[in-house]
Amino acid sequence: MIYMVQGKAKRNHKYRRASNNNEVEIFSFESIVAATNNFSVSNKIGEGGFGPVYKGTLTDGQEVAIKRLSQSSGQGLTEFKNEAKLMAKLQHTNLVRLLGFCIQRDERILVYEYMSNKSLDYYLFDEIKQRVLDWGKRFAIIEGVAQGLLYLHKYSRLKVVHRDLKAGNILLDEEMNPKIFDFGMARIFGPKGYEESTNRIVSTYGYMAPEYAMNGIVSNKIDVFSFGVLLLEILSGKKNNSCYDLDHSLNLTGYAWRLWNEGRTLELIESSLNEPSAQKKVLRGIHTGLLCVQDQAIDRPSMVDVISFLSNDTIQLVQPKQPAFFGNVVEEEFELSSSKQELYSKSCLTMSSNLDGR
Repeated sequence: MIYMVQGKAKRNHKYRRASNNNEVEIFSFESIVAATNNFSVSNKIGEGGFGPVYKGTLTDGQEVAIKRLSQSSGQGLTEFKNEAKLMAKLQHTNLVRLLGFCIQRDERILVYEYMSNKSLDYYLFDEIKQRVLDWGKRFAIIEGVAQGLLYLHKYSRLKVVHRDLKAGNILLDEEMNPKIFDFGMARIFGPKGYEESTNRIVSTYGYMAPEYAMNGIVSNKIDVFSFGVLLLEILSGKKNNSCYDLDHSLNLTGYAWRLWNEGRTLELIESSLNEPSAQKKVLRGIHTGLLCVQDQAIDRPSMVDVISFLSNDTIQLVQPKQPAFFGNVVEEEFELSSSKQELYSKSCLTMSSNLDGR
């Protein structure tokens, strides 16, 4: 339910508190200005394709995250409406909660619960900061993200494919619990099917499933692919879009695949993390990640299966087939959209040569 704020409140910076957690407020622009100290640079905590994100403090002392659509943003009103509509209806402990929004003048603003520990990539790919992510935290983050995706795919009122799952879109609360963020690119599926096509390919290079990147096919299996990449990144502390084993120009999924085939899987893990007590669980996690990034969508498990694989070590896992992408450095940027020119970052992803699985 969306809770409407009366016009008087817009003039005097006030707003009405929603009566329960399922209601979304409409904030006045003045209240947003007051909360962010007029969008002070000192309050800015990040920036994405949508625009800058600010930390704000409401008049009752509640801390919030305020995402403001940039005039130069490649995303626009469609994505804003999509995210507002979705987040107003989605409620799960592993999804960031939308508190409200502002549509006034030319402003398009979303107000979220504040996540004090920033995003997962802030820690995961920094040699110093990643030390706070011990195995207990890493496994808890993996489980939380998996549960959030399962909710989106199976149990939410809307059947949703996120389309942009990555470390930067996993936020961490004060207890380092993960919450999936940024639903501007999400796709809602009707009751009759879970596969559609699109001419507009929007995602982050390196996390995209091949059928989506090349043919615009959207299904919940593209989120499974992204989760597999993320799973390998969390376990290894390495970025997929970096290159490993320079003789073969392998990205992370390719490197993991090669090590797994050669029986050297644990070499994927930094020596400081290679604890004997965690090895069995890490190996099973890498195996599950490789199942998620297989070339053919039909070969990938569902999120129901993924959670079972990770939580029940009595389930026998099948042998993974080779990942869709993993070799050779691409120096130029890649155009992903046929309807709108949208350039994404460099990657070391191309179609791989054939390798035989063990």
